[in-house]
Amino acid sequence: MSRTTQTAFVTLTSALSLCVALWQPAYGQTAATERHQVNATTVAEGLNFPWGLAFLPNGDALITEKSGSLRRVSPNGAISAPIKGVPDVVYKSQGGLLDVAIDPNFADTPWVYLSYAEADPAGGDGNSTAVARGKLNGNALTDVTVIFRGAPKYKSGAHFGSRLVFSPQGHLFITLGDRYSAMDDAQTLDNHHGKVVRIWPDGSIPKDNPFVRDDGALDAIWSYGHRNVQGAAIHPETGALWTVEHGPKGGDEINIPEAGKNYGWPIATYGVDYDGSVISDQTHAEGTVQPHYYWVPSIATSNMIFYTGDMFPAWQGDALIAALKGAKVARLDLDGERVMHEESLFAELIQQRIRDIAQGPDGAIYLITDDRNGRFIRITNAAE
Repeated sequence: MSRTTQTAFVTLTSALSLCVALWQPAYGQTAATERHQVNATTVAEGLNFPWGLAFLPNGDALITEKSGSLRRVSPNGAISAPIKGVPDVVYKSQGGLLDVAIDPNFADTPWVYLSYAEADPAGGDGNSTAVARGKLNGNALTDVTVIFRGAPKYKSGAHFGSRLVFSPQGHLFITLGDRYSAMDDAQTLDNHHGKVVRIWPDGSIPKDNPFVRDDGALDAIWSYGHRNVQGAAIHPETGALWTVEHGPKGGDEINIPEAGKNYGWPIATYGVDYDGSVISDQTHAEGTVQPHYYWVPSIATSNMIFYTGDMFPAWQGDALIAALKGAKVARLDLDGERVMHEESLFAELIQQRIRDIAQGPDGAIYLITDDRNGRFIRITNAAE
């Protein structure tokens, strides 16, 4: 390389570095909220479209990458090689490796649960959301078994759901999507599209599920009439399941799904299709349950938690809903189940779509961002 070329190269590299620096999100900075000053710090980066997040008892985090890898991330940010034994996934559009959860009795039964887009085992061109579990042994899953397969297998790359959450009684709730072009299936009980299902952790069906005695219904169904449920959490006081449903253009919803109830989609909605066309002219329909809370316009909800830690005492009991649109978290101030106030958090700090949110063992709030260079971010109280 000549001296002139080398000088030009250095100049260009410096300019590019400056451009990159100007575009980098402002991590490690402090921001004000209505009740707390907060810091955002990047724990790890370079994750490939991370989707789900769960903490192990030792403080490590398990993080899924949509492309099919499950990784362990230590509190100091070290990222493991992909954990072996993860099932094959259909990595297409919205499909891939999705949520991760650990068994409530992990110390005694170290099961890890994964939801993912699964190809048709019979060789057809359809796919569906499936859930498998395996025992975490070092950097591998062993005794991996599929405990749930959504039915039918359907040719689509959209609306898989899906979150995994355990009830206080030990049931496993799995939230699902309507597969987009099969939206009308959300209103019928012979399929899993647009449903919340409830099973035992080994895949067996609870005898008190609402449709087990209905020959025309699938036994795992808990509630129906949902669109694309990508968030779920158990209320810390009531023990009830709350879900966050990704709506169309407008009409993201929070629901408190009860056994056998119909939540309206697509015959009743507060949204319109992405091209502005009308999906339904009804926001209420007989026999359906209204959303507990909804957004118009949409914020593109992902997951939710109820904050119960000590690090942010003024947020205790609040619902925190992560959002893809606006790169923010919506804080809902609750009085019992009633939403009293909404505040937008962290947007000036994150600047990437937020795919998941979790409360860490230390009481901090953790986020993962939906990006090819996805980040694992810790939110702490700046006053501590």
